[in-house]
Amino acid sequence: MSHPSTAIEPKRFREALGHYASGITIITSQLEGEPVGFTCQSFYSVSTTPPLVSFSVMKTSFSYPKIRQAGRFAVNVLTSEQESISNQFARQGADKFSGIKINNSQLGNPIIADTLLWLDCEIYAEHEAGDHLIVIGEVKSMGQTKVADAQPLLYFKGQYCFLPELSPA
Repeated sequence: MSHPSTAIEPKRFREALGHYASGITIITSQLEGEPVGFTCQSFYSVSTTPPLVSFSVMKTSFSYPKIRQAGRFAVNVLTSEQESISNQFARQGADKFSGIKINNSQLGNPIIADTLLWLDCEIYAEHEAGDHLIVIGEVKSMGQTKVADAQPLLYFKGQYCFLPELSPA
């Protein structure tokens, strides 16, 4: 019995996965007083005991080697009001932190002001996976927005999208 070719063209694969809506995060860290960060949509929770989260990053990332060297990072979950921040951190080489209000976490990671949620993490493990690295972090502290009706910034089919206003259940 012959099997059809399983070669999947990367562009088609990326388009197909665009049908999975995801939240937008900014992964940040600081090395020798220099803040570093990038926009990341491949973020998820891993474990509650211990509290672990994960993100994936391309092996060719300019930002990640500095984060690895620092040994720690923060996950900043963006609100629907922070689309411009997502775009700013998606650019390579620009001063990504220009005009961005930040506070430093207990671990020394930059926390972007007014996000839905932030998680302060130490690198727990790293795994190679194709052209990406899977980074697992142990959450050491966290904080949530004080804005009751804040909504997440979502990404779907190659563009930002937003939830309709949610009414109380």
